[in-house]
Amino acid sequence: MNMTYFLPTKLVFGQNTLSTLHEQSLPGKKALIVISSGTSTRKYGYLGQVEDQLKQAGVTYEVFDKILPNPVKRHVEEGSALAKAKGCDFVIGLGGGSVIDSAKAIAIMATNDGDLWDYISGGSGKGKPMSKKPLPIVAITTTAGTGTEVDPWLVITKEETNEKIGMGTEDTFPTLSIVDPTLMVSVPPQLTAFQGFDALFHSTEGYLNKTANTFSDLYSLEAIRLIGKSLRTAVADGKNLAAREDVALANTLAGLVEWTSGCISEHSLEHAMSAFHPELAHGAGLIMISKAYYTHIAENHIADERMVAMAKALGKEDATEAMDFVRALEELQKDCGVADLKMSDYGMKEEEIPPMVKNARENMGGLFEVDPMTLSDEDCLKIYQQSFK
Repeated sequence: MNMTYFLPTKLVFGQNTLSTLHEQSLPGKKALIVISSGTSTRKYGYLGQVEDQLKQAGVTYEVFDKILPNPVKRHVEEGSALAKAKGCDFVIGLGGGSVIDSAKAIAIMATNDGDLWDYISGGSGKGKPMSKKPLPIVAITTTAGTGTEVDPWLVITKEETNEKIGMGTEDTFPTLSIVDPTLMVSVPPQLTAFQGFDALFHSTEGYLNKTANTFSDLYSLEAIRLIGKSLRTAVADGKNLAAREDVALANTLAGLVEWTSGCISEHSLEHAMSAFHPELAHGAGLIMISKAYYTHIAENHIADERMVAMAKALGKEDATEAMDFVRALEELQKDCGVADLKMSDYGMKEEEIPPMVKNARENMGGLFEVDPMTLSDEDCLKIYQQSFK
């Protein structure tokens, strides 16, 4: 029962809370606002709202708008160079997980010399400690998927080597996070599903993780329950604010799971997929492999009691065996219209599977070490092969 709980992020949660940004204690006087390369942040007025709030607070800003759905190192370099050149003293991530992760990485490289991969552990990273603290980070999430607004983790891809790797320290926690479900009503149904399942798997993986503890268990089961309760509705009716609020809270709780426990090898396997195919939405990749992955755990009786608890939390109240979780998962995926996702839809080829197995182990091998089981390369190969349709 030895545990340490540390959360330095001020979390402001609820409908229309973005309008309170100017009232918060902001960590600087000039912000670099990081947004995606898409149009939605401007189209739906979210950027304009943030700009207005900063003006009310007497804070100036620059905008960096190049972040991709799977964020890449070269944009981190461009963003940090802009922050330095314009004298920005904090970074705002306004968007989904890729944007907030990029904001964290930009904050690191705005104060530290060299290359981001100097500070990455895994793959070709050098694993050096940062010599200086990153710029302070403010997270304003417009999606409910990664929970990165309340954890220190960031995931970036080094394109030239197909390395998609995570990192984070206590200094990469956002100092302030705003979770406003009204910013999520514009997310289309399929992306709502992808993001919701990402939050779900953060919670299920954290619950099965060897490092799971009382805190993470509480967050995991409540996040799973909220997703089982409301994700279908959020997908079917994106303007339903009660459902959006439930899924947003599930996502934030899942972020707390990420910190108090963490992901296992399911995420390693998906990171390898989207490292080879950056156009693949992270949540979509997780959905593709999830049935085979959790069936492996269930059929090998690795964590039967916990699998039953997850099934009950997801809504299958009469669950009695581990496979009931897989059945509940399949039902939710079918109801959300994502049960038939195919690896081949994204141009993946069967001959890429063995290199993906190697990539998952080499770049995110630490997640295999906290698995509730020993997952061999042969097991990974089988999970991919069973997921390939």
